[in-house]
Amino acid sequence: MESKSRKGAWQEFSSNSGAIQRPSAEPSAKSQQTIRVQRTKAGKGGKLVTLIKGLEAAEVELKALLKQLKAVAGTGGTIKDGVIELQGDQVAAAMAALEKDGYRPKQAGG
Repeated sequence: MESKSRKGAWQEFSSNSGAIQRPSAEPSAKSQQTIRVQRTKAGKGGKLVTLIKGLEAAEVELKALLKQLKAVAGTGGTIKDGVIELQGDQVAAAMAALEKDGYRPKQAGG
């Protein structure tokens, strides 16, 4: 019995390397990135945090930006999976600091 390749047939391992998208070596320019600043309580035990998503930068640059944002907001923060988290409602301070640094942030959520 010959095995014929059918469109949409299940394959355990695909030889199509184009299906995997790798991040580009060069991140987009700061003004071209879609940065979202959001305030949330979800999964934080009722504590309010400000999330900054969509930053395309190296880990070193994210740490430097986090340090700058923490100094401007006067609060603590961390980086988790490429998302910057600031303690408390720091949306206005974060957006002002990001705009000053050359990004074009937008407020997400309510």
